[in-house]
Amino acid sequence: MNPETFLRFKEFIEGTLGIKIPPSKKVMLESRLAKRLRALRMNNYEDYCSYVFSAEGFEREIQQLIDVVTTNETDFFREPAHFEYISEVLLPDLVGRQGLRDINIWSVAASTGQEAYTLAMVMEEYKKKHSVQFSYNILGTDISETVLRVAGAGIYTEHQGRNIPPAYLKRYCLRSRNPEQKTIRLKPELRDRVMFRRLNLMDSSYPVRKLYHIVFCRNVFIYFDRPTQKKVLDRLMDHIPSGGHLFMGHSENIGQSHLAVKTVASAVYRKE
Repeated sequence: MNPETFLRFKEFIEGTLGIKIPPSKKVMLESRLAKRLRALRMNNYEDYCSYVFSAEGFEREIQQLIDVVTTNETDFFREPAHFEYISEVLLPDLVGRQGLRDINIWSVAASTGQEAYTLAMVMEEYKKKHSVQFSYNILGTDISETVLRVAGAGIYTEHQGRNIPPAYLKRYCLRSRNPEQKTIRLKPELRDRVMFRRLNLMDSSYPVRKLYHIVFCRNVFIYFDRPTQKKVLDRLMDHIPSGGHLFMGHSENIGQSHLAVKTVASAVYRKE
């Protein structure tokens, strides 16, 4: 990939997706885009660049470019301490002490949906264990339409479901009738609690109307520079009410000095 082509992709990716692409990531970018070159039977990155940014290519190929550039890594019950905090601390406060009966939850970088469905299982388990009645709605958003289609179907391999507790597997998942497929699917009553929509965090505003009491935005900010982190955080905070909680990745250090938040657990922040 020549320097001009790299710069063209770099400017688009950083400007549109907010993902930092320093020169040290040039080889990584080449490796990921090589998949599209092979699929389109193109010989070099310059031809691919010309195609992507043409009128026809932008319409047909831009989503494919976004899919190979973005990292869609997720799992059921990933970073389990966060879900324990919801069950043991947050829900007793929201449902018990505050008497909240309509809880809105947002999985900001939902990817293929495991995080959003984990949240749904946690909510259902709390309702069963404590015999309390409340409603909840979960919104899962991502920039990639491809992963959102997977999320909406709610079908995963048995290996992808390996971290789901056996009791939860029995209650909330259906195994394929064909044993050779080795897949599971979330039951309809759980899928109905989750809605998936496309959203680009780099947009100047987000098309979500509700305030969300629980917002998961984990392992996203590691790809942004500090100015971008601040802009995205400010936009997210516009959709979190006072007392609402933001969950971030344990490896993320974003510096919350400009935000009216309080750290209440590891990588968990409450809006003041």
